[in-house]
Amino acid sequence: MNYIVTARKWRPKIFDEVVGQQHITQTLKNAIKNNRVAHAFIFAGPRGVGKTTTARILAKRLNCLNPIDGEPCNQCDMCRAFMESQSLDIIEIDGASNRRIEEIRTLRESVKYAPTRGSYKIYIIDEVHMLTTESFNALLKTLEEPPEHTIFIFATTDVHKVPLTIISRCQRFDFRRIEMEEIKSLLKKIADSENISINDEALTIIAKKADGALRDAQSLFDQVISFCGNDITESGLSLMLNIINDDVYFQVSDAILDKNFGAAFDVTSRLYSNGWNYTDFLNGLTEHFRNILTVIITNDNKLIESSSEIKKKYLKYIGNFSESDLLRMLNFLSKTQYELKSVQNHKLKIEIALSQLIGLEKTSTISELLKTVSEFDTSSEDDTNGDKKKTLMLSYEKEGLTKKTPAFLPETELVDKPSNEHISIRPEKESESLNQPQQISEIKQLNVGTNEIIDSESVSDKKVDWKSFTENMLSQSLLRGSHLAGTELIETKDNILIVGQPNKDDMKILNDNIAFYKQEAEKYFNFSYSLEFIHKPELAKNNTQTETITNIDEISDLGKNVIEFLGGKLLK
Repeated sequence: MNYIVTARKWRPKIFDEVVGQQHITQTLKNAIKNNRVAHAFIFAGPRGVGKTTTARILAKRLNCLNPIDGEPCNQCDMCRAFMESQSLDIIEIDGASNRRIEEIRTLRESVKYAPTRGSYKIYIIDEVHMLTTESFNALLKTLEEPPEHTIFIFATTDVHKVPLTIISRCQRFDFRRIEMEEIKSLLKKIADSENISINDEALTIIAKKADGALRDAQSLFDQVISFCGNDITESGLSLMLNIINDDVYFQVSDAILDKNFGAAFDVTSRLYSNGWNYTDFLNGLTEHFRNILTVIITNDNKLIESSSEIKKKYLKYIGNFSESDLLRMLNFLSKTQYELKSVQNHKLKIEIALSQLIGLEKTSTISELLKTVSEFDTSSEDDTNGDKKKTLMLSYEKEGLTKKTPAFLPETELVDKPSNEHISIRPEKESESLNQPQQISEIKQLNVGTNEIIDSESVSDKKVDWKSFTENMLSQSLLRGSHLAGTELIETKDNILIVGQPNKDDMKILNDNIAFYKQEAEKYFNFSYSLEFIHKPELAKNNTQTETITNIDEISDLGKNVIEFLGGKLLK
């Protein structure tokens, strides 16, 4: 007997043998069981996922003389005639080679004749999208009102090329890419039945190379058997298919962590000597960094499509890469893939790209930058402004940053302006809770003088001066103090401070963090008070959030230092 390739030998003969398309096969079985079979079907999906196979099984089942539980028996005369390509009632047509209107006209005339033996005359048109526009138009009337004994089954990989007038006359079924684990499971079953030894790593390579197409995986499987014999190994498979080893990608990511620039040239040399495709390398490296990003975000390796051994290797990168750095790398690789098409020396381009990847500096978060600013704030009180700037720049250099890195540190300087100019100070409202990380609140006082806020007068002697308390809070934290802007003490009753707030959003934040403000009030007034914030919209008429300063001398030391540090200037 002549050799039969695996894809044909293991081609499904019943619905239950179709891999990964249960949502379609079950629907078809139910339709047949309930006698709700449509007159036209269109099967759409990528190559090698079972479209034509399902069409053949459906055709067999509709004409089967002895169906078993919704499946064709494959033993009756009708089933055997079709499997031996001798059936007159099931006609398979290749749309690519029978695309002209003359062939479709002939088909349209033949549908008038009743089936010879079966219940239906079934036309399976594969690659139907290859038909011409005239051919589709010739089919329209037949599809809309076909004879009762005629059923059309169309299969296509490019359903968007099929006119909507055709699709609307058919029941459409979309076939999915087959998952890698399902492909591995079937290949393992085939290997066991053929007495072929193959490990999980080799199965993973074949399944990944197939990219969701089972027929491609079976064709690769036949090719590998011819090269490796009955003992298929990962090394032999990689050599035969010229697949880039996974350790090359791990070498690149390790080099980035170690800042090992020599690895860029070592990896490129391996690519060149093994004849590996540079585009395939960039695609694989992109997937590699995507896998690292997945592990870091999910703290798990379940979403990685690879062997169990390779999955374990990705866990070591948790905590070593940040999401922002990986996104920068992925964007850089995407740009490199595009640029590779327009250069002649691909090897040099890869060397440069890898060197740039290894040399990428780590990004710094806002909290890290604020920590740097805080360290600057605690520097010597006797330092001049110029010395402080120098200290800050040295701190940035120590962290591997440049002056341009923090977007909130512009390079403009405060210049003298005429005294008739003024500055507007507006506290920004924040909607989030004060328990969230804050940017502005972490930038504490920058004034060179004393950090003492409470004067020498005994706190116990103070009256409940709410305005003084709000100013004190604002000097400690611009964010926390801004939520007290516009508030007034309404009354003091039973040791309870009732405070009015004209803004609803600020009042909600104050009530959400009332324990914090109560604690601060007790420390400031040196009394055990309870706080109650109520909404008083009428206070908005008496208060304004904008304080106009017409003279630079009227600004406090805190304000002067904040304006100078942030590169502010007087507004006209």
